[in-house]
Amino acid sequence: GYQSVSRKFLHLFLFSNRDGEHKIIMSTGFRFLYMVLVCLVLSCGAMVLDAPLGRRAALDRGLLSGVGVMLLNNNPAAAESTYASSLSARCLSDAENVSLTIPTNTIQTSSGIDNFYFPSWIEGEWDVTQTLVNVAIPLGLKFIGGPAASLEVAQASLVETKKQLNIPVNLKLRWIGTKFGVAEDLLYNTRQRIDSFAGRSVVASVEYSDVRASNRAAIMASGGSELDPLATAVVRFKGPAAQKQFLLAHGTEPDPSDPNHKWAGFELLRSIFALTNTNTAPPVTTDTESIWYLENKGNGVVEAKLRLASYLNAQSDSLYFESKNKAVFISDYTLRMTQR
Repeated sequence: GYQSVSRKFLHLFLFSNRDGEHKIIMSTGFRFLYMVLVCLVLSCGAMVLDAPLGRRAALDRGLLSGVGVMLLNNNPAAAESTYASSLSARCLSDAENVSLTIPTNTIQTSSGIDNFYFPSWIEGEWDVTQTLVNVAIPLGLKFIGGPAASLEVAQASLVETKKQLNIPVNLKLRWIGTKFGVAEDLLYNTRQRIDSFAGRSVVASVEYSDVRASNRAAIMASGGSELDPLATAVVRFKGPAAQKQFLLAHGTEPDPSDPNHKWAGFELLRSIFALTNTNTAPPVTTDTESIWYLENKGNGVVEAKLRLASYLNAQSDSLYFESKNKAVFISDYTLRMTQR
């Protein structure tokens, strides 16, 4: 079993694979892994948390560390003009040299039907192979060392993250056509991603949650259906933990070189992770940007690139102001998708 949470965990997460072995993964990596890592330990009943800690003390001791809350400019018009025109470059450019700034909040709260919509040819169910092919730290090693900017933590987490390179993960994903556009089936895909990357079943349930920007009543009033995806979901794990995921910003852009077959888009997601037992550890909030580049190869095959960018937390990271809202960790994935 595990000892109490202590500085040796710092800002790394532990999870179990099918063989019961344990791996350490960097806390600023793939957002769906973040939802899983602590839960896998908790679901085994192996992790004992210390006495209640304040938020700062908990983070400094490595308790459920994540990337965190960002301060977002609420100016949708500015976001569209300064951000959408460079989506393809943001996804495809060299991760070692690219400079990514956190997107501006673009959510439209007035309609109640806002969501991240994909191209029409992605509708349906897909067999997917997703592979981590590159990781980068654009601002340098110290920026991934947790709230205290520990170089020891940063080096250890980077080494362990790189061990996941070039290891394919197989999963199934689904997109649903609606009168508003083609949206990700968040209930199905969230469970698939978490369980597939965990290597076993750890999700107890996934449910949609109504928010002002995306809610069932507004969708039905606008002629949608009960099956239309919403933008916010709550994940409950088999261990005493839960996750709520919000869509903060999004944008799309057909590739001008081939707009009928190539497409780029981004979404900024905020995830709040909390224990659901009697432990008083504070929730952890992370902001992660996903940048997609999809290419329709025809005959039911889509090839994709997915770039995930993580940003520092104004409330807990000592280097937040020095990072200037720039991504501190980038992970690149390739996806091969075959329609079922």
